[in-house]
Amino acid sequence: MRISCVLGSLLRHLVVPAAMLVGLAHTAWAAEACKQLVATGNPEYPPYLWRDGADGSHLVGANADLVQMVAKEIGIPIEVRYVGSWARVQEEARLGRIDLIAGAFFTVERLDYMDYVYPAFRDTRSVVWGRQAAPLKYRQWSDLKSLSGMTVINNSFGEDFDRYAKKNLKINTVPSLEQAFKILQLGRVDYLVYEEDPGLAYIAKFAMTGLVPANVPVSNESLYLTLSHKSPCNTTEVRAALAKAMYSLAKQGVMKKMVESNIQLWRTK
Repeated sequence: MRISCVLGSLLRHLVVPAAMLVGLAHTAWAAEACKQLVATGNPEYPPYLWRDGADGSHLVGANADLVQMVAKEIGIPIEVRYVGSWARVQEEARLGRIDLIAGAFFTVERLDYMDYVYPAFRDTRSVVWGRQAAPLKYRQWSDLKSLSGMTVINNSFGEDFDRYAKKNLKINTVPSLEQAFKILQLGRVDYLVYEEDPGLAYIAKFAMTGLVPANVPVSNESLYLTLSHKSPCNTTEVRAALAKAMYSLAKQGVMKKMVESNIQLWRTK
């Protein structure tokens, strides 16, 4: 009995240092892994984000500018990389192949694979787009029940509208906003649901005619920076640093000026 007690005591003393070594190794690895963050987002989202014409591997726009300000605030470089379509962006976040999404609406489903950084950095209006040749009489969601709609794949317009649309509306999806607008122009659908600012930016740049947004929005939602659950940088310290940075930048009101300047930049590219 006495021998077994002595052995047990020795083993306990041996296990504790081993656990400490594992913890120290993990901490060192995490610090090494978080020397840089990779962000991405919807590449067809001007003036917030779009693919850089000079370097197609990166994204530019108001959200990219904001991310660079965040990088300075937290002291960690952030690369704003192009990884593909909006659907691909969300899958990359789910798999942990990128760290941050620079601009996402809140949905419960997305909580399964990423954390939202509060506060939000931009409030946006999502609207129903129609054709001047066939004016829509839109005042509320139920006005769309008998019509055929279109939007971009994997897009969200807020929890409430998404739930209502899934149950009550006929909305097909396509990979890009440009394609969706062209389909609407041809009259193959009755309406398109998309955010107002990016829609206006596309129409202005490509000189599309005969397309107008309804006065009443479908929803008013907030854009957030998000952090993948599987990112090696998803630690308490990094989350706190990101939240503090977003709070500071929101108080400074930096997004309004960056949106205005990037609207002009997008139109000239």
